[in-house]
Amino acid sequence: MKIGIIGYGSMGKMLAENFLAAGIADKDSLYLANRTIAKLQEMEGRAKLCQSNAEVAAAVNFLFLCVRPVDIKNILEEIADSVRADALVISLNGSVSFAQLEKILYRNCAHKIAKMIPSVTAEINKSQSLVCYNNMVEDVDKAGLCEILKSLGEVIELPENEIGMGSELVSCMPGFIASIFDVICQSAKKHTEISSEQIVQMVLKTVSATSELMLKKEMTFEDVVSRVATKGGITEEGAKVIYDGLPEVADLLFEKTLEKRRQTTKKAEELF
Repeated sequence: MKIGIIGYGSMGKMLAENFLAAGIADKDSLYLANRTIAKLQEMEGRAKLCQSNAEVAAAVNFLFLCVRPVDIKNILEEIADSVRADALVISLNGSVSFAQLEKILYRNCAHKIAKMIPSVTAEINKSQSLVCYNNMVEDVDKAGLCEILKSLGEVIELPENEIGMGSELVSCMPGFIASIFDVICQSAKKHTEISSEQIVQMVLKTVSATSELMLKKEMTFEDVVSRVATKGGITEEGAKVIYDGLPEVADLLFEKTLEKRRQTTKKAEELF
């Protein structure tokens, strides 16, 4: 099995490092290409450094496209004649549809294509990587990709039309969660002499432990609230504030992000 990565930015680098660390690939089976070839020098001796995108496409069974939406059309044009007939092309761009990818990649023959959305938590092998497939992909291809992506964490298959919302819940969520608890920690600081650093540590460890508790005990959010918020108690008072005020913020969050996603998809359509 040979794996190729086109685009050696933060995501391409993360994939390469994870695949090597997990033993999914080695210096003879990992192929890399990047617009600025000098950026690949840190991988000298650890992977095959290619001079062109087409060189990568011609060599591998699994080809990851880790490039910006604005660049992906040109990349596809470069590799369309070189992609192996048996290869699975994996785009990390959720805004570009299968129809748009196929429009260029199907120049010579129909190709197997997947889309994959990772999370920043892949850096600690805790990603929930979202995947969807076009109708050319067979079960053996899915199994092969899942085996690769298990080095990042869990793999979740969704239909293409649900990848957007899935991305909000998995890929974007670390940013949303960090924003929420940043606000809470800043507010807490106004009412205490405890240092900001200690506040953050206390909250993060409590969030981590609460998540682990819920997953191990198969508890719902309501279960946790009922366990902690005694009738007429302090937690109940705080929980009421959250349930009264946060739904409006959460609704607005998804309205804004999904609208931004629609705009990004429209730009991709115009590009293709």
